[in-house]
Amino acid sequence: MDWQTRLITLYLSVCEHFAQGLWIHAQRFAPHADLGFTDEEVVTIYLAGILDKKREIQTIHGHARDYWADWFPRLPCYGAYVRRLNRLAEVFPALLERLCPEGPSPTRVGLVDSQPVILAQQSRRFKAKVARQELANSGYCPTKSFTTTG
Repeated sequence: MDWQTRLITLYLSVCEHFAQGLWIHAQRFAPHADLGFTDEEVVTIYLAGILDKKREIQTIHGHARDYWADWFPRLPCYGAYVRRLNRLAEVFPALLERLCPEGPSPTRVGLVDSQPVILAQQSRRFKAKVARQELANSGYCPTKSFTTTG
C-alpha cells in the first residue's frame, strides 16, 4: 500500500469514528473556533506521523508541512497545531478503545530489576536494622568493590 492510499484510508477511518461518536471527546470551549482545519485532519496527521515512525510532534508537523501540503492546504503553524492536538488529547484513548476491542486477556508478564538497592553501608551491614536477612541478602559488587545489603 503506497503512502497516499494509507493516508486516505486513515483519514476516512478517523472521519468514520468521529461520526460514530468520537467527537464527544473533543474539547470545544468557543463556538467561533476556526474549523478550516478540522479535528479529523489533526488526528490523521498525528497518526500518520506515528505510522511513519516519527515520534516528536515538531517532526510530524514539519513532515506534514513539507510533504503533505497538497493534502492539507490549511495546515496551521506549529503552535496552533500543538494547541489543537492538546485539546484533542482525550480523543486518543477513546479511539484506541474503538480500534482495539477487548479480546482474550493477555498473559501477564513480570519484569525483574537486577540492580541492587543499597540498604545499609558496608561497615554496618551486619548490624543493619533496615531489613533482616530473610528480606534482603548481602552481595558483593566487583565494579565498585563494595558489599551491598539489598
